[in-house]
Amino acid sequence: MHDISQYQEFFINYLESQSINKEPKNLYEPIEYILGLGGKRMRPVLTLMAAEVFDTDYKVALPAAMAVEVFHNFSLVHDDIMDDAPLRRGQETVHEKWDLNTGILSGDAMLILAYQYFEQYDPTVFRDLAKLFSKTALEVCEGQQWDVDFEKRNDVTIPQYLKMIEYKTAVLVAAAMKMGAIVAKTSEKEGDLIYDFGLNLGLAFQLQDDYLDAFGDPETFGKQVGGDIMVNKKTYLYLKAREFSTPEKASELEKLFSLQLEDNTKKIETAKSIFNESGASKATQDAIEMYTFKAFETLEKMDINAEKKNILRTFGENLMGRKV
Repeated sequence: MHDISQYQEFFINYLESQSINKEPKNLYEPIEYILGLGGKRMRPVLTLMAAEVFDTDYKVALPAAMAVEVFHNFSLVHDDIMDDAPLRRGQETVHEKWDLNTGILSGDAMLILAYQYFEQYDPTVFRDLAKLFSKTALEVCEGQQWDVDFEKRNDVTIPQYLKMIEYKTAVLVAAAMKMGAIVAKTSEKEGDLIYDFGLNLGLAFQLQDDYLDAFGDPETFGKQVGGDIMVNKKTYLYLKAREFSTPEKASELEKLFSLQLEDNTKKIETAKSIFNESGASKATQDAIEMYTFKAFETLEKMDINAEKKNILRTFGENLMGRKV
C-alpha cells in the first residue's frame, strides 16, 4: 500500500488526464473549475486505499474514485447555491463566478458524469457500484433537505441532527470506501465492515467541520468562518450549548439564531462565547474523538493485516486533528 499523499497524487494525475473541456463551454467550464479548486480529495483517496486494503491495484479503482469526487463536487455546487455561500476552498463559488442557472445546470451534468465512470467496469461490478451509488445519492439529498428544514425549527434533537449529518456527509465517505471493496471483489462481510468504518469516520469528519466553521482559522479553513451561525444552522455545537445552558442563556441563543443580519460580527462572537462557556465546544470535540475511535473498533473486526489497519487508523487520526 501507499501513503495518503501518494494516493492524492495518483488521483490528481488521473483527474488531470480526464478531458471535460467540451462544448458548450458555459456547461463544462464550471465543472472543470470546481474540480480544479483542490481540496483534500479525501473521498477518492479512500476508494483507492480500500481497493488496496483488499489486495487490488489502486489503478483499477480510479474510475470509481473519480465518480465519487465528481458527485461530491456536484453536491458542493448545489449546497453553495442553497446556502448562498460566497467562498469554496477560499475561491469564488460556481454560482458567484458564473450565475445561479449555470450552477444548477452544471451541477446536474456532474451527477450524470459521475455515473458514466462506472461504465468502465464489468456488468457485475457496474451493477453493485450503481446500486450503492443510487442509494447514497438519495440519502445525501435527504440529509440536505433535513439540514434546510432544521434551520427553521427550534425542536431539533441530537439524534435527529446526527441522522442528518450521517445522510448528508457520512454515507458518501462510507460509500467511497465500499466502492473500493466492490472493485476489489472482496466479500460482502468485509465490504460492510469498511462501510461502517467510513460511516463513523464521516460522522467525526462532519462534527469536526461544524467545529471548524465556528473556531477554525480563516487562513486555513477555506470557507467563511461563522457561516453556520450566520444562516442559523442548528449544529451539534448549537444543540449542545442549548442543552447545557441555563434557561436564560438558552433563550438568548435561540433568539440569536432567529436573526438575519447584514453585519454578523457581533452575532458570531456572541454565539462562540456561549458555545465555549456552556461546554458545547468541549462536548463537540469529545464526540469527534468518540466516532473516530468507534471507526477504529470496526478495523479490529476486519480480516486484513496489521500494517493495513495502521494505515487506515493513521488516516482517521489525521482527520481528527485537521485544521482545514
